[in-house]
Amino acid sequence: MPRQTRKRDAADLKNGGAAPTWARMNSTRTAGNPLLVPAEAFVDYGAVRPEHIEPAVRELIEASRAAIEAAAARTDPPDWDNLVEAIEDPSERLHRAWSIAGHLNGVVNTPELRAAYNACLPLMSEFSTWVGLHRGLYERYRALAASPAFAGLSPTRRRIVELALRDFRLSGVELEGAARETYARNAELQAQVAQKFSENVLDATDGWSLLITDEARLEGLPADVVAAAAQTARSAGEQGWKLTLHMPCYLPVMLHARDRALRQTLYRAHATRASDQGDPAFDNSESIETLLALRAEEAALLGHPDFASLRLETRMADSAGQVLDFLRELAARARPSAQRDLDELRAFAARELGLDPLEPWDIAYASERLRESRYAYSDEELRPYFTEFRVLDGLFQVIRTLFGVRLEVTDAPAWHADARIYRVLDAEGRELGRLGMDLYARPGKQGGAWVDSERSRRVHAGRLHTPLAWLTCNFPSPQDGREALLSHDDVITLFHESGHAMHTLLSRVDDPGAAAFAAVEWDAIELPSQFMENFCWEWDVLQSLTRHVDTGEPLPRALYDRMIAARNFQSGLQTLRQVEFALFDMLIHTRSSGLSISEVLDTLDQVRQEVALLIPPAWHRFPHAFSHLFAGGYGAGYYSYKWAEVLSADAYAAFEEAARPGPDGTRDVFDPDTSRRYLDEIIAVGGSRPAAESFRAFRGRDPSIEALLRHSGLLEA
Repeated sequence: MPRQTRKRDAADLKNGGAAPTWARMNSTRTAGNPLLVPAEAFVDYGAVRPEHIEPAVRELIEASRAAIEAAAARTDPPDWDNLVEAIEDPSERLHRAWSIAGHLNGVVNTPELRAAYNACLPLMSEFSTWVGLHRGLYERYRALAASPAFAGLSPTRRRIVELALRDFRLSGVELEGAARETYARNAELQAQVAQKFSENVLDATDGWSLLITDEARLEGLPADVVAAAAQTARSAGEQGWKLTLHMPCYLPVMLHARDRALRQTLYRAHATRASDQGDPAFDNSESIETLLALRAEEAALLGHPDFASLRLETRMADSAGQVLDFLRELAARARPSAQRDLDELRAFAARELGLDPLEPWDIAYASERLRESRYAYSDEELRPYFTEFRVLDGLFQVIRTLFGVRLEVTDAPAWHADARIYRVLDAEGRELGRLGMDLYARPGKQGGAWVDSERSRRVHAGRLHTPLAWLTCNFPSPQDGREALLSHDDVITLFHESGHAMHTLLSRVDDPGAAAFAAVEWDAIELPSQFMENFCWEWDVLQSLTRHVDTGEPLPRALYDRMIAARNFQSGLQTLRQVEFALFDMLIHTRSSGLSISEVLDTLDQVRQEVALLIPPAWHRFPHAFSHLFAGGYGAGYYSYKWAEVLSADAYAAFEEAARPGPDGTRDVFDPDTSRRYLDEIIAVGGSRPAAESFRAFRGRDPSIEALLRHSGLLEA
């Protein structure tokens, strides 16, 4: 998934250029600060300390303010160089320092780092709001767009100016008097409350554990999970096995623990994180209410009926009604299959497992047993084949075949001993960018998986600044000195995030204002990531990804066949679950005012009554830890996953159509011409044109939902 921090800050969206004098700017009080290196240099992550963050942010804000004021005060006709380019360099350096601070706060969170980050949050919010409300800068952009010089700009640069004008308007630049002050206050509060929401989820997750002293209660759990739980207990100075709510522990318990009471305990703890049902110190109820009220107020200030309408100004989708129709159509197509899935699961659970009624904490466990029974296949049977370094080698091979680039590990210092930094090299050995990978779960690290961009590609003063990105996951860490073993779902996640990374690292766009993470519509940004997931199901690719940890053998064909047979297992239920989340998100953001927490939960109940077949208990508090919506930039945008999945499935269908048949019914999907067109028309162009145009340039037509339904096994439904 992408994170909001991958998008350029609001200030950066208004700006686009640079003045070389600021690249040499420094001062005595910040001398030696690793966050203040020139834009073209690399940051030494290992040298960054919490005390570096605030001085760097303050100095770079000061430099950016000065550059903006100077550009806005000019009286000569505006052009690209004296307006856009004149303010990009300080903007780029500020964005970079703040992105690094946010990245470190997410992956190596400490009290000192959190305090430093939070001290700068209001500074950055105030600065971003100040830029968005800067009437003088806005008027210079308007004058440039109306000038003869505008027609002489490249299409990419004209798009950057047009997007900047749009974002100025969406940032309240045309507001006056009290409305401007209210907007500025609103923006600062939203940033602070979203950060608090995120911290509560992290702290609630880190703060819960269960010490098991009877090993019999762990029956059914994979050996590596048991070993990790023992190590967690030892690290805490305790005897036994310590279970946590981090995914490498929580998910295996829900899938495999035979102790029903143990599953129930972890399910309830996970479902009530950061809510009124858990530790009150981390209750996100007030944060949710505040954010929804602030978002509704922001929309009203900018002349929109609701927050969804405001957000859709920057999306491919035209309206909330169009999104709601799309989601409900998808639910209708998936529901017959989902009902069959659920009927079969309940019957199996009652007949074979004695689980009647089937409780929410039984769903994952019973589903895994049903899959094992039906297909003689389980994720745990696959795990020994997916050794970490073999998976990475296979991923890099796919990237090389698709895009003609290779990844080479460096000894550059990273932010944690688990992280590694790679150079991305073209066929001639030229460095196109750098990718940092941080794959293991640990305390102090936000859950989930994401890609952030530290620096976008830029050509300035005849020099190329190559892009820098981070890829973060939360996989189980290695145990007993062996390689980490991944599930197939972990591998899919890794490929997904690599698609985001390639989108920024393989850009040929020389102006950051049109970079993928700055300008691609939010409901299209998942296309390259979801596209990459498809390769995880191809026989030839899996041969390169797998090597049994004990025997060294690749994945056997018989196991692959069972895996493919199970590919769409319960896809109807899974589709309804995603539609439920997206529909809930859209409905709470199509209100003209905020909602109380009881109204939020009522809305979720209504959505479930409309589209869901599985209804959680009344005490379930899913919204309270839904960081996508309340801390991750996906408010009124969660539908993007399914919207973009239509695009990605149809894009991959082009490779299927061009595939060459291989032996034993296999196929080679790496058609060189199709790969080149995909790189040229989707990846390399970033946000230099609307996503719909890029898709049509690649596919020759508008997207069709049929490929998604076929890939999901829902065409019959």
